[in-house]
Amino acid sequence: MRKALILSIVVAFALSGCVQKEILDDVNLESGSAYDYVNGKLRGTALVPIYLPDKAVENKTYSANSSLSRDFLSDVQRQSQDPIVTGSLKIVLFGEQLARKKGILDLIDSFQRDPSVGAGIFLAETQGEARKIIESNYGKRGTAIYISNLISHNMKTKDLPKTNLQRFLSDFNQRGKTPYLPQLRLIQKNQIEISGVSFFRYGHVVTTIPAEKMFFFKLLVDQYSQGSLKLKVGKELAAVESIRSKYKMKLVSRNTPAINVHIKVNAILNEYSGIKVTPKELKMIEKKLNKKIEFECEKLTKQFQEKNIDPVGFGHFIKSRTRKFNFKQWETDYQNLKVHVTADVTITESGVIE
Repeated sequence: MRKALILSIVVAFALSGCVQKEILDDVNLESGSAYDYVNGKLRGTALVPIYLPDKAVENKTYSANSSLSRDFLSDVQRQSQDPIVTGSLKIVLFGEQLARKKGILDLIDSFQRDPSVGAGIFLAETQGEARKIIESNYGKRGTAIYISNLISHNMKTKDLPKTNLQRFLSDFNQRGKTPYLPQLRLIQKNQIEISGVSFFRYGHVVTTIPAEKMFFFKLLVDQYSQGSLKLKVGKELAAVESIRSKYKMKLVSRNTPAINVHIKVNAILNEYSGIKVTPKELKMIEKKLNKKIEFECEKLTKQFQEKNIDPVGFGHFIKSRTRKFNFKQWETDYQNLKVHVTADVTITESGVIE
């Protein structure tokens, strides 16, 4: 036992000599990066936070052009007094022209091969140039933390489905599933918002759904732990919050492909503009929500079929339940797939009445 312990210690010391050491005070920790496609070349921008004595964060950026995906990091080293390292990378942004014309697969591949880059980093496409977003200042904690927190809290409590580098790669490598990323937009100086969700095929953006459709897309691919939705019921307005949801798919037919998607939703009526909420009104609101969810979700699936993308993962679902599944045949069958969505909304309690 003692010999085994001594041997383990010796091996640990030997292996530690193989790891490249970096002293934090002697390096620049890249916390965010942005990539654009400008004049036929890839332009990369590295974001490095500078921590000031008053605990504020100053955002320093370095940019360089390159014809290769990760060469820019070598180029920007000539602009920095200390080595720039990627161990603290939190967010990577892809500009609109890059994501739609050149594609992002080369960059994604370089990230997955870099052992210092975490699998949980957030990725996003931007409206316009990504550089403009990452060079702006948001709050006092630094741009990278601000953007990563923006994406994180919208995944946990709002309408953005969960996604990061690991999930993107998983969806990309999984036949019968299309990867997607949030889209960011600069709405004014030093202010951004999540403007929608972009869908990729072979690393290129094929289409984007706007922010108001994200609620219904999340119902199809993720589970709500919190959420909110406003809708019109007759002449009145209702605000439904604290939404919890789950979905379940059922294969109805293989010969003529057909799938039923059942979405279960529990929610609280937080606000209603009518005089009073009676059991009759609650049932009417639930019925209205059911129809709205069913209509919008089926409309989304048809839109995906028209664009020949499958972010819901119908192909993967059918494959998991079909022996000798033929993906070549599925490419044709997917266009004729019948998707029927049923929603079951239950309002557990009602709140404020105007």
